[in-house]
Amino acid sequence: MDYEKLTSVMRELALQAGDAIMEIYASDDFDVRSKSDDSPVTAADEAADAIIAAGLRAAFPDTPLVTEEQAASHSQQVSTFLIVDPLDGTKEFVHRRGDFTVNIAYVENGVPQRGIVYAPAKDRLFYTAADGQSVEETAPFAKEQPGALTPIRVAKPDMDRLMVVASKSHRDQATDDYINKYSVQDMKSAGSSLKFCLVATGEADLYPRLGRTMEWDTAAGHAVLTGAGGDVLRFDDHMPLRYGKPGFENPFFIATAPNITLEKP
Repeated sequence: MDYEKLTSVMRELALQAGDAIMEIYASDDFDVRSKSDDSPVTAADEAADAIIAAGLRAAFPDTPLVTEEQAASHSQQVSTFLIVDPLDGTKEFVHRRGDFTVNIAYVENGVPQRGIVYAPAKDRLFYTAADGQSVEETAPFAKEQPGALTPIRVAKPDMDRLMVVASKSHRDQATDDYINKYSVQDMKSAGSSLKFCLVATGEADLYPRLGRTMEWDTAAGHAVLTGAGGDVLRFDDHMPLRYGKPGFENPFFIATAPNITLEKP
């Protein structure tokens, strides 16, 4: 894979998709429908997906593409592929809370190597640069070329004063019980893949997810966190989370800064 080209293409497509999403977000009203799994979908999901899928297929025609909004792509058995969630955090979008993102990632041999997470309503843009180092780009964002880039790095955690982030829409008692195993200084909630990015920038140390997620929900954030020195591990055995699993469904996981002594389930 040509990582220079990949980074440029993913960035431009994410920004284009963000524009389409924000146009609908700014409208007075938009329809919300339910998919077969009862998850919500809007015209913004579909518009962003059309932009990203077309762009990736044109730029990388020989690389398999998996995208949330195209069910036919979910039956593939692949270990190296592009994977897209065109609007991660649809519930945040519907409730106009702003914590939604555009996620695009490249997985190679089961490992997310590059990814981009764009939160258009928050003007935050995170991605792995061509060299593998994760960066945050400063707004405003020009499609033609990147603006000011700041390398991001996980924090050095203090086990007696951990910063924890958890899901805004999917918080439950099991998650709270697990978090309570740690000495927590501060607890924050965030939607979508922004939680990975908060760990990547050092704004949080730990993000446990004890709930159903799909690989398109996590791959881009996973890549950003890895490029900032962090890890995403299975909840059950603390082994690295892998991709290309049957049906692209994830087990429970923990996104973490290194050197945290993880508690057992």
